[in-house]
Amino acid sequence: MTSTLGGPGVSGRILAQRTIGVRVCILREITIPAGQATGWHYHDSYLYAYVKRGTLSHFNAAYTSDGVYTAGNFLTETPDAGHVHIGENRGTTDVVLEVLYVPSHGARLSEDAPDSGCEPQ
Repeated sequence: MTSTLGGPGVSGRILAQRTIGVRVCILREITIPAGQATGWHYHDSYLYAYVKRGTLSHFNAAYTSDGVYTAGNFLTETPDAGHVHIGENRGTTDVVLEVLYVPSHGARLSEDAPDSGCEPQ
């Protein structure tokens, strides 16, 4: 299986960045256009996300919904290579997330993962 990248138009930009001890706190805005997805991935560190606009549909590696987050909702993702997931925008307007990453120095914000090959449930 190959890794899957975010769909066309999915973008991210850093809003702020600060080093605190061995951690680098990064605040990033991610935009997922209507009908697009983040691609399958996991994280090596905690992240905390706020849904600024739109509705994010979140699925685990079995492609089972593990959350639907609308504007004003928060979500947390834990560091775990076994927590492969994908975020999809099934709506008609952009999903805009503000995400706080707290990685160790040099760690990536996310790691691509193979497509689960599962059908939506």
